[in-house]
Amino acid sequence: MPAMRRTLITLIVTLIVTLIIAASANAQTWQFHGFLTGRETYVNAQPSWLQGGVGRFDVGADTPDDHRLVNVDSAQLGIDWTPSGWLLLHADGIARQEQSGFHGKRLGIVQAYADVYNDHWRLRAGEFWLPTSRENTDPLWTSKYTITYSALNSWIAQEVRPIGADLQWSPGFYVTLGATAFRGNDTMGTLLAARGWTFGNYLTTYNENMPLPYAETTKPIGADLDHKNGYSERLRLSLPERAMIQFAHIDNRAPITPNPLKGQTPWQTHFNVISADAGSKGPTTIAAEWASGSTAVGFPGGSFTMDFDTAYLLLSHVFGHERLSARVERFSTRNATRPPDDAAREHGRAWTVAWMHETSARSRTGLEYVRVTGDRPGVSPDFDPRTSGSTISLEYRYSF
Repeated sequence: MPAMRRTLITLIVTLIVTLIIAASANAQTWQFHGFLTGRETYVNAQPSWLQGGVGRFDVGADTPDDHRLVNVDSAQLGIDWTPSGWLLLHADGIARQEQSGFHGKRLGIVQAYADVYNDHWRLRAGEFWLPTSRENTDPLWTSKYTITYSALNSWIAQEVRPIGADLQWSPGFYVTLGATAFRGNDTMGTLLAARGWTFGNYLTTYNENMPLPYAETTKPIGADLDHKNGYSERLRLSLPERAMIQFAHIDNRAPITPNPLKGQTPWQTHFNVISADAGSKGPTTIAAEWASGSTAVGFPGGSFTMDFDTAYLLLSHVFGHERLSARVERFSTRNATRPPDDAAREHGRAWTVAWMHETSARSRTGLEYVRVTGDRPGVSPDFDPRTSGSTISLEYRYSF
């Protein structure tokens, strides 16, 4: 039996025994988080990447010059069970109704993990988000600021979710250190290399096949391919209730090989993220993130490496039941060898303006405009390189 399988079975048995003991002590609490969301989007852009195209949004029209009104509905549910004062079990998933031609899963698991913790240490094991995002800070990795996530967090939502163990140490109020060993993210970078940066709020689920141009698919979150660990490290400096800055490094350490593994092509991806915010507990918040790295793939006779980077700056202000947010950002990809006819080159910008109205603690209405500029001239002749576009979204969300 492979070592990874034995480890998972041992972990599952240990958790079951722990839960039985904790449940018998009758010292347990349950907490539920859920969102029901309905969204109408007027989109002016070519077919979405979720339809097998190269459009930058989760929804799209027929051509770059066309427009369409698209309805998308979703339901998210998360459960936290705390059977004792040192153990938490969490799981969350999503169900959705998407635009016609959609190629992904309509129902699936997003996270499932166990936490063992005390005042200074936390050990997390399972499938989970890395704590890098400064905009997706609400329950179930949602954003209080905008409907559409930044290019960075749209990509993380699609391809970056470790399956492993994370150890975090907080010796005081001001410093937090964390390290992660993970598997199951060996194809990270495939979507980014195939169709560039995109904008949306699509959360991939476990074992979900995602569409690529050229009628192919990739599985971002699934079984490990190479029996090797990827690693992540982070350092966070905080002024409690006022500001924070975090430095993180992520490396999946996937092999550069000319042969697919278990039917999937691994991409060796590593990148750094610097994230910061100020005023997140007050009426005015400033948040920013910058990420830079590379992704590489092998093929018979050689390999290809693509460099990428992106950054955004977000400003948000709350007054009464209203929240106004604005975000500006830039993004780029390029062949690491910098050839004059670089088919991987893209450089673009985006800006977002969003208004949120909370009629109650559970009810929220949002209106948002997003504009993205930036073509991808090296895309296949089968696709139009004009990937700029815009969306106007009206959303209602009920939380429970």
